[in-house]
Amino acid sequence: MNTSSNNMHINEFGIEHAHWRNWVGNQSCVRAARAAPTSEDELCTLIRDATRKGLNVRVAGSGHSFTPVALTSGLHLTLANMTGVRHIDHEKRRVTAAAGTTINQLVGVLKAEGLSMINQGDIDSQALAGALTTGTHGTGITLGNMASSIVGMKLVQPDGEIIVVDESTPDLLLASRVSLGVLGAISEITLQVTDSFNLHERIWREDFESVMEKHDELARKHRHFSFFWCPYEQSRHCYCLPDTAATSTTGRTTDVCEVKVMDITDRPPFESAFEKVAYSSDVYPIEYVPNFHELEYAVPLIHSKDALRAVRKLMLEDFPEAIYPIEYRFTAGDGAWMSPFYEQDSVTISVSGEPGTDYWDYLRAVDAILRAYGGRPHWGKMHFLTGEDVAALYPRAGDFRALRRQLDPQGFYLNDHLSLLFR
Repeated sequence: MNTSSNNMHINEFGIEHAHWRNWVGNQSCVRAARAAPTSEDELCTLIRDATRKGLNVRVAGSGHSFTPVALTSGLHLTLANMTGVRHIDHEKRRVTAAAGTTINQLVGVLKAEGLSMINQGDIDSQALAGALTTGTHGTGITLGNMASSIVGMKLVQPDGEIIVVDESTPDLLLASRVSLGVLGAISEITLQVTDSFNLHERIWREDFESVMEKHDELARKHRHFSFFWCPYEQSRHCYCLPDTAATSTTGRTTDVCEVKVMDITDRPPFESAFEKVAYSSDVYPIEYVPNFHELEYAVPLIHSKDALRAVRKLMLEDFPEAIYPIEYRFTAGDGAWMSPFYEQDSVTISVSGEPGTDYWDYLRAVDAILRAYGGRPHWGKMHFLTGEDVAALYPRAGDFRALRRQLDPQGFYLNDHLSLLFR
């Protein structure tokens, strides 16, 4: 067996067992082989050699998923050595980057080039391919999830060959945008971006019922509107949220919403305690401590307030020990076959369990509520879906599974979790 710091080649008998776990430690696996290719050619060779020996293949990204999506007992790949922007088309406002490039690496280049991502989520340290193809999103009633900005990619097939996906292959593009890596390992990704812009962020505290009364107005009025509902005083500390007491409408600390709005502005940059103007990608991210295990479902917008009220009631009455805030965000519908937002304007409602506690009854109770309202999960966050559930919730699930079988009939890019959902 020949190994180095950058790669590992698998021979007929040499198997290296190595333990891997995700960022919060709730998912782990022992993989037969691991590798960190430095080029597309090396990635293709590693995948071809592994599948010839019957090994399954998964790419771990940055390990930010709470689900078993990245696990494998076969060849485990990281693309941490395949990073960087490859090409920028300023006329079309498109950027092509290696799949292992993290969001914060990409936006650093975009800022210098006078460009911005159209939207972002709370965290910017994930690898592009992993974050986007699990359905990661930001907030904004008119804005799609991050994958909706994908206009092209390269998919490495089990035999090491590459399929180029772009707008000339529309069905493949819509299938690949949220594909969880089961249609191939992504080596390169092209995104639609936009001219650079600054955001004006404002944060304040407001009573729950007051936010519900203003809900529709706030969603329409602001490019980005979201909030954390905090059932108890200590809830804010679970996510390291700022103390907005100075901007509170009542001074209360329980059963309150920590509200955030962001709008594009021409105002010059400035920053105060709960208000700032800065480059778009300097405003989006939140600093999280990885001390939670998260479940998140996209609920149709028409049911969002009812679903939120039901989860709030459940927490206050049946699970008072569940102190982590609810996060509530908006996302416009899109056409990606396995997107949680497929043809459905939605609100995502997320809850968290505390590591080291038995939170399963709580999460299953939340799951039952959100499922009753037609909720679909973020694929990188905890959920309880079966293969039958997937078929019922996603109108193009049958087409997606058929395409997956066509591209990878032996299921080399599957694991136990993904086989349950997509075989």
